[in-house]
Amino acid sequence: MNNPEDTKLVTLASSTLARSATEQAAALRDSTGRTYVAVNVVSPSLNLDALQAVLTVALASGITGIESVVVVGSTPSDARVIKDFDPNATVFYIDSTGSEHSI
Repeated sequence: MNNPEDTKLVTLASSTLARSATEQAAALRDSTGRTYVAVNVVSPSLNLDALQAVLTVALASGITGIESVVVVGSTPSDARVIKDFDPNATVFYIDSTGSEHSI
């Protein structure tokens, strides 16, 4: 991860994960530089991983493009939800050891 703005996304996602006591958190930066955070949602009638949840939050704000997304915590199920919206978006996963994976 060479972009300092992506490092900020790691910080946002990590702090959201720490305070939420969930399995996963994600931070997204849209094409205008605005950021959004979300956690995974697990209930009897709704299951969203953090990528799906953060995209939902961002779409509710009217985004038109995505620059980058970072997920921390448990492994995301699929990055397609982001890539389907914006094929040029970068998606990173930070595992429990702090290692970065491009997905």
